[in-house]
Amino acid sequence: MTDYSRVVIIGGGVAGCSIAYHLARMGWRDVVVLDKGELTSGSTFHSAGLVGQLRASVALTRINMWSVELYDRLREETGRDPGWRRVGSLRLASSRERLLELKRQAGWARTFGFPLTVITAREAVDLFPLMSPQGLEGAAYLPTDGHIDPGGLTYALADGARREGVRFRTGVRVQAVGVKAGRVSEVVTDHGTFTCEVVVNAAGIWAPDIGRMVGVTIPIVPMAHQYLTTRPIEGARKDFPTMRDPDRLVYFREEVGGLLMGGYEREPAAWGLDGIPPDFTHRLLTPDWGRFEPLMEQAVSRVPAIAKAEVIRLINGPEAFTPDGEFILGEAPDVKGFFVAAGFCAHGIAGAGGVGRVMAEWIVEGRPGLDLWRMDIRRFGAHYADRGHTFGQVAETYSTYYDIHYPFEERRAGRGLRLSPAYPRLQALGCVFGEKAGWERPNWFEVNGDGFKPSHRPRGWQRVHWSPAIEAEHRATRERAGLFDATSFSKLEVSGPGALALLQRLTDSEMDKPVGAITYTQMLNEAGGIECDLTVTRLGPDRFFLVTGSAFGLHDLAWIRSHLPAGESVSAEDVTERYACIGLWGPQARAILRRVAAGDVSNAGFPYLTARPIIVAGIAVQALRVTYVGELGWELYAPMAEGLALWDALWAAGRDFGLAAAGYRAIDSLRLEKGYRYWSAEVTPEYTPYEAGLGFCVKLDKGDFIGREALIAQRERGLERRLVCLTLDDPGAVALGGEPILHEGGAVGRITSGGYGHTVGASIAYGYVPAALAAAGTPLAVEVFGDAIPARVAKDPLYDPKGERIRA
Repeated sequence: MTDYSRVVIIGGGVAGCSIAYHLARMGWRDVVVLDKGELTSGSTFHSAGLVGQLRASVALTRINMWSVELYDRLREETGRDPGWRRVGSLRLASSRERLLELKRQAGWARTFGFPLTVITAREAVDLFPLMSPQGLEGAAYLPTDGHIDPGGLTYALADGARREGVRFRTGVRVQAVGVKAGRVSEVVTDHGTFTCEVVVNAAGIWAPDIGRMVGVTIPIVPMAHQYLTTRPIEGARKDFPTMRDPDRLVYFREEVGGLLMGGYEREPAAWGLDGIPPDFTHRLLTPDWGRFEPLMEQAVSRVPAIAKAEVIRLINGPEAFTPDGEFILGEAPDVKGFFVAAGFCAHGIAGAGGVGRVMAEWIVEGRPGLDLWRMDIRRFGAHYADRGHTFGQVAETYSTYYDIHYPFEERRAGRGLRLSPAYPRLQALGCVFGEKAGWERPNWFEVNGDGFKPSHRPRGWQRVHWSPAIEAEHRATRERAGLFDATSFSKLEVSGPGALALLQRLTDSEMDKPVGAITYTQMLNEAGGIECDLTVTRLGPDRFFLVTGSAFGLHDLAWIRSHLPAGESVSAEDVTERYACIGLWGPQARAILRRVAAGDVSNAGFPYLTARPIIVAGIAVQALRVTYVGELGWELYAPMAEGLALWDALWAAGRDFGLAAAGYRAIDSLRLEKGYRYWSAEVTPEYTPYEAGLGFCVKLDKGDFIGREALIAQRERGLERRLVCLTLDDPGAVALGGEPILHEGGAVGRITSGGYGHTVGASIAYGYVPAALAAAGTPLAVEVFGDAIPARVAKDPLYDPKGERIRA
């Protein structure tokens, strides 16, 4: 039997049903949902059902807000009660440090308009009287949170979808997904074949298996998550808020007059690493009381009544977790029409409504309605095909789920995977490494801080992952020169007879420049939002070299490939692993390079934003005169095999000039002073170049390009918001990102990036504000850990505004 459906959704859990519901609401009704068991028979049926809206990212918070908006009206829309109870939530602080976190979260909540308040221990006990106040410092209370019945929610969504014509087929096992010419074409099942245009993989813990059918890696590991339910407890009320005590690793909610209690243990257990039994449908795992006991002890210390309560059962069910604890959403790279919605990390119920909305938008309109980079499947590189690597990071994410995550925190698991040729030299210099996209990268070199007296010592959270070496490296780069291992930069090549035409269409800048020209540019979506932010170097008439952020290579390559013309006139490939990159920047950079380079590197002979091949100590190097730190210098690209020799030659040449090895923490402070934007912070798909202060890149007169019409319309009607640079009056108060920007006491924006500028001697922050407040000198404030710190809009950039140093 062969059937046709425009969209085939694999998985009848809450995510699959929500996507079907929202597709139907958007007019796409030719949809079929397949499940090998019954609806909810994967992870949905054993979910705890807590719905908390405030999360660590803008995207997930908005998704959860949209979920609550849907749950508020779902009964009226579908006629079925989803079991939604808006009882509010408590997040406890059982330590002084956690109370600081709650104050920071309160500021974050203000940027969304949440009525979140930090309350006293006594007030928290009044809301949840079964709680012991011992060791309680306070709590955050959000009255618009709650809990919901996972099964009731799923069936309400399914009923709503059915009314619009969506079909549901249960007891149907998917055997294969067909692909023709790079696009999904059919889904083969044990009950026949469905030809289709779109496939949505919402298969939960089975999502990796479905992904393998089309050659797509979906890095998910099922983790055995446990919670218990009790019989009625005297004093428990239906209006109890949900409660989390992250210092004790546990959560609670009312359940039929008793309590539901679970948590995230320090020694988690994975399940199904060798494969999931084909008949594992609507089933649970054997309770593991030994693993649950430490959580029980913590729970009893907070809610003593649970010690004497009769336990109905300990539920142990596998939940799909990802390496970074974020959802996996979006269209898979290189397989058009294959979408993924999986890896919900035990809080898929809270996000289900919003996930359905953004996935439906993505499928119908070609892009979601908000920036989903932190959930985008394209954030995972090829190294996540290594199951052991994925599991190590998943286990760490699970076991630290409730921890306070300080700024610049680095993961411990899955390290040492990708090493630059200069790695042994960095080690010998005492490098403190960080990780990005699997690469080991220098954060700073501790030796640079020995004996150095910093002019600025951060306080509070900013000091947890800090060293005086950061300022030392910053100053060395500004005053002498810094040597940076930038091998992790993602490097792409676009070539072929159609390369120029493709890049002209994709970018907002003029690409038809002489060979050797470097262009800083953006690739936009139809709404003018910034999808990619990169440099493009013309190496030949039909050959272009693109450099983007370490974590963004797969994302940017997928964006380019999704717009390739039919035929073979142009190709796009990732060449990151072919080339090492050493950054040499600072006022002495030219003098150092002259010692080892053959050829003219003078300002006249090698101008800013040009590239050409040179010989450095006998090594063939592609030199790009470009900078991300605001100083004279070059990115020097050499074959990987020559990378170590290139580092050694430059290091030796710089000895007489005070050259310092430097890391990415110095880069961050240097780029903030210079006003350089960072994609996923200052620039995202939600902001246009005009709003981001990048209008100088836009060349409307070059002809048509994606996003041009949106930019023209925006320019004609005027900007409603702008990115601004702020300096805080208190140099010791440093914004970390996400803090509310205040005007006359009200939140008017949020910080995108913040840090201390060691050269300009100021606490710097960037953020978007209404255009009427964007003029230099405008007084504003930034809320830092509950304190409103006066700030002013400053002229951007603060450092070298005329660009004289980079063109020196």
